[in-house]
Amino acid sequence: MEQPILNKNGNGNGNYEYEMIIKWFEDVSKKASSVQTQILSNILKQNHGVEYLKKWLGDYNVLEMEPCALESLFTSLVPISSHADFEPFIQRISDGDTHALLTRQPILSCSLIPLLTKTCGHVHICMNENNIHSAYKNYTIYYYYNKVLFMWWWFCSSGTTEGRQKFVPFTQHSAQTTLQIFTLSAAYRSRVYPIREGGRILEFIYGSNCFKTKGNLTVGTATTHCYASEEFKTKNHKTNSLSCSPQEVIFSGDYKQSTYCHLLLGLFYSNQVEFITSAFVYTMVQAFTNFEELWREICNDIKNGTLSSRIKSPKMREAILDIISKCPNTNLGSKLEAYCEELEKVDWFGLVPKLWPNVKYLCSIMTGSMTPYLKKLRHYANGLPLISGDYGSTESWIGVNVDPCLPPEEVTFVVVPTFSYFEFIPLHRNQYEICDDFLEDKAIPLSKVVVGQQYEIVLTTFTGLYRCRLGDVVEVAEFHNGTPKLNFICRRKLILTINIDKNTEKDLQLVVERGSQILNKAKAEVVDFTSYADVTNQPGHYVIYWEVKGEVEDNVFYACCREMDLSFVDHGYVVSRKTNSIGPLELCILERGTFKKILDNFIAKGVALNQFKTPRCTNNHVLLKILDSCTTKRFRSTAYSSN
Repeated sequence: MEQPILNKNGNGNGNYEYEMIIKWFEDVSKKASSVQTQILSNILKQNHGVEYLKKWLGDYNVLEMEPCALESLFTSLVPISSHADFEPFIQRISDGDTHALLTRQPILSCSLIPLLTKTCGHVHICMNENNIHSAYKNYTIYYYYNKVLFMWWWFCSSGTTEGRQKFVPFTQHSAQTTLQIFTLSAAYRSRVYPIREGGRILEFIYGSNCFKTKGNLTVGTATTHCYASEEFKTKNHKTNSLSCSPQEVIFSGDYKQSTYCHLLLGLFYSNQVEFITSAFVYTMVQAFTNFEELWREICNDIKNGTLSSRIKSPKMREAILDIISKCPNTNLGSKLEAYCEELEKVDWFGLVPKLWPNVKYLCSIMTGSMTPYLKKLRHYANGLPLISGDYGSTESWIGVNVDPCLPPEEVTFVVVPTFSYFEFIPLHRNQYEICDDFLEDKAIPLSKVVVGQQYEIVLTTFTGLYRCRLGDVVEVAEFHNGTPKLNFICRRKLILTINIDKNTEKDLQLVVERGSQILNKAKAEVVDFTSYADVTNQPGHYVIYWEVKGEVEDNVFYACCREMDLSFVDHGYVVSRKTNSIGPLELCILERGTFKKILDNFIAKGVALNQFKTPRCTNNHVLLKILDSCTTKRFRSTAYSSN
């Protein structure tokens, strides 16, 4: 029952393939409990004897155990872990240690480009004809059991959350599950929003620079490895669509140049674009915002078959000019110019349907920290459907959106039981305990979760993580057959807290929304925001940083600050404010372009634009230094002042 991968050599009707992968998913979701047991058995038998597991399972003959017995043994003996528990092993692997530390799969030394291609000279294919099974008549799916085609690189998290990057193994298994979830998600979307076969996708995606470890292993972001993989190229065939941008644009190394070219080619193919996508909705909004300043140059390039001098990369210039110089389109360029002149007068409302008339929807990750960007995206989209992308992490894909017609605020994600072995730690709100944000119960398997309960996800993966806390808080909304549908709530440790107060990322977003409503009445808007729990002086207090578009008088900001202070409903915060054990909220107004400076700082450290997430609560000293140096005005709340 392990990873089903669509046959790369398969031909035939796209709708047929879509229906077959949905049928497969419906089947495995009905027996999710037994599938999970088998997945764990496959992981442990594949990696039996690795150093990390020897301490707890070394005396047991794992290879001879039945899956149910092995599951019981594993969950009773192997402790819940965090990424820090794996870091010593990851460091040894990075330094060139070839022993079986986390997995028994070979560690390969390959260059980044090409990844997972036939030209890569160090690939050991651990697969034979017995690994391939026909699941349905005339429809081939690859099942990988104990022998899995594995290739190793490291990929790193963005580091925007905790201020440092984490290394996680990237294998061909990672690329295959990415292709699988892309195809499964596209299958469900196609039922609601069918697209023309052979149409194009405008993808705002970006690869980042990679580096080598001491042991000659390549390190890069997860998205960088995915975009360079053969599986990603196969994705275009499986989803019956073509990307507007070639690899030279995706991997230019300069996100500003890439964004210009994404927009240029997206408009060059404007009538062919069926939908628009990005990894995170922030990236899409950023691109459209940039377009407001770039449109004249872009339209000129389309009219004349030229390319702006702002594009410096020789490879990218050659690739773009090879497309647009062959058929400059004066009529299209002039028509787009006229549209942009109209759009500029209405603050770019309805930009997307005006410029891309055949777009069916916009798709991206729109939950969690991305929620604040939905208002701006809806402004650009003017009624076009917004579809939230699927749920995953650096460590593993988790769930698929099977209800694409739902708005992002209501989306749930169905756990795909073949991706990893999932456990869930029940969490209970603990408003009065200073030492932690939740009370925990013992971790339970996927089949035992309860609707309405909140949990932290725990993962055991094919890439060498065992009972590893993910740090995400989710709530079970309902079940899809035998597998749960999850609402993403927040990152567990991303909370504003000073003493007994506990405010999550979601709490902060609601507070900012309340304050921004006052700002909107003054014909201004919040471009972006973050926060900080300042305890350098007593009593400590919350600081919220706003970058604002529009001219606003100080009395409006004072009103916004007071409203936000009063909008925190956490009992611990309210009590602390009334007793002055937490000081008045501080609102800091930033100069325009501050969050672009923050983005540039992370980009310079190797974070890809499509992986960047503005941290909603930070203790990152570099980020705080940028925020403080760019603060132009400070306001303190007058709420609770009479107490």
